[in-house]
Amino acid sequence: MRRAKIDRQTRETTISIELNIDGAGDSDIQSGIGFFRHMLETFARHGCFDISARISGDVVVDQHHTVEDTGLVLGKAFKQALGEKKGINRAGFFFYPMDDALAMSAIDLSGRPYLIFDAPFQVQKVGEFDTELVQDFFQGFATSLKANLHIKLFYGRNAHHCIEAIFKSVARALKAACEIDPRNKDIVPSTKGVL
Repeated sequence: MRRAKIDRQTRETTISIELNIDGAGDSDIQSGIGFFRHMLETFARHGCFDISARISGDVVVDQHHTVEDTGLVLGKAFKQALGEKKGINRAGFFFYPMDDALAMSAIDLSGRPYLIFDAPFQVQKVGEFDTELVQDFFQGFATSLKANLHIKLFYGRNAHHCIEAIFKSVARALKAACEIDPRNKDIVPSTKGVL
């Protein structure tokens, strides 16, 4: 089983995440940001990742530090759990429709962090959650995972649906990238020999 446990404590946040890549989509997320917790639970379910997370931060300032740092910790957990990345597919993509919204994500676990985020939201908040934090979360995630991640929201009226389509599409793309190809189970999928 590919597992990791990462703890991060700063003056702004305290975050602990346990990850099992080869899970069943079970989650136990504790966060003071309800909508964000819902998105992390959705991410776990649709990626078939088991995720346990304890997330707290200085939300009296705003939600930015908490959301961004969670992306950093989750990305680091995936990086650690993947190890040498032997046998993985390495890349994956997924289109996800969510009622009125359609999102696409493509990821390459290349060892070279880069994020392209093309998702204009029509509103600034979903409940108490700032929609601009979606990009901040995935920026932290791609940076720590050292992944090339492209996210595009094609359209959508409801911001909740738009964000949920994004999280689901990233989870499904990452699931495909993390899966083991039995034909290459002992090989790192790179002509360089390392990722």
